[in-house]
Amino acid sequence: MRSPIRTAIVLAVAAALVVVFLRNVDFRHVAGEIVHARVRWLAVSFVTAILSLVIRSLRWQYLLEPLGRASFGNAFRATAVGFAASSILPARAGEVIRPYFLARHENMTATGAFATIILERVLDVLTVLVLLASFVFVFDHGVGAANPTAFAAMKWAGATALVGSAGALAAMFVLAGDPGRIGRWMLRLERSVPSTLAGLIGRVAEKFSRGLGAVRRPGRLLVALLWSFPLWLTIAAGLWAVSLAFRIDVPFTGSFLLIALLVIGVAVPTPGAIGGFHEAYRVGATMFFGAPDNAAVGAAIIAHLFSVGPALVFGLFFAAQVGLNLSGMRRLAEEADAEPEAAKP
Repeated sequence: MRSPIRTAIVLAVAAALVVVFLRNVDFRHVAGEIVHARVRWLAVSFVTAILSLVIRSLRWQYLLEPLGRASFGNAFRATAVGFAASSILPARAGEVIRPYFLARHENMTATGAFATIILERVLDVLTVLVLLASFVFVFDHGVGAANPTAFAAMKWAGATALVGSAGALAAMFVLAGDPGRIGRWMLRLERSVPSTLAGLIGRVAEKFSRGLGAVRRPGRLLVALLWSFPLWLTIAAGLWAVSLAFRIDVPFTGSFLLIALLVIGVAVPTPGAIGGFHEAYRVGATMFFGAPDNAAVGAAIIAHLFSVGPALVFGLFFAAQVGLNLSGMRRLAEEADAEPEAAKP
């Protein structure tokens, strides 16, 4: 699909989600909720947003070690630039910009670094599902009684996804144990496709598998997973603080449920998760925690602002330092999509 068509579809989806989010909203009352939000809790949420970016960078630095030692400064800058790009460009462009930006400043391939980002996503999903399971099976606090049908669906979906994520993690472990295995498989394609294409696929796949070196040893995998819990607990604390700022009665563990819904909402690849994030929070806050609609809408707007704001500011600053503007980010994303073999140190 050509980029302009894809961009148009993504923007149309974002607009539709925003329309759904803002349906029947009393803008005056929402503005009032935002103005009267408790500042001390907003400050807590803002600090956690920055802290989560730091922890995410530290975890990525650890995952990158099998490929080569990357400095925390470069990992932090690349992470911020990647998240900033995803906030302003469609189709999660930052996820391909991030490893390419890092590869310009560290002696490692962008393809290998990209593999660690996929591993990050598996660890993130696994952690979120563990937190969700802990809430729905241990820390319910009577939330399930408010909407038993939806709560039962969350339990079933969470348990199913948890099994799937564990399976993906096991598959990554097997692939990382023999980085050349995928390459050997791909070379067999030479019998049915042009040898040049098969060789290209094989080389890219082997580099990708080497990027999964973080899971080669169970101990290293365990440490990477342990890094994920302070990261997502920090994100949960930020979401909980915003809810308290808007006087929404959400227990701290209730933010685990909201996070799971937000993960579903941000799966729609709109710029900055616009629309999907907002509607997911609104639905969770009103359906499970009895929040007034105006308060939920106001809290969703601020929670989204804090989730993307710090990374956007840091990322644009770091990008400007190396002469990378918005059009440059777009070109870099297009080059990464078009040339997966262009893994430059």
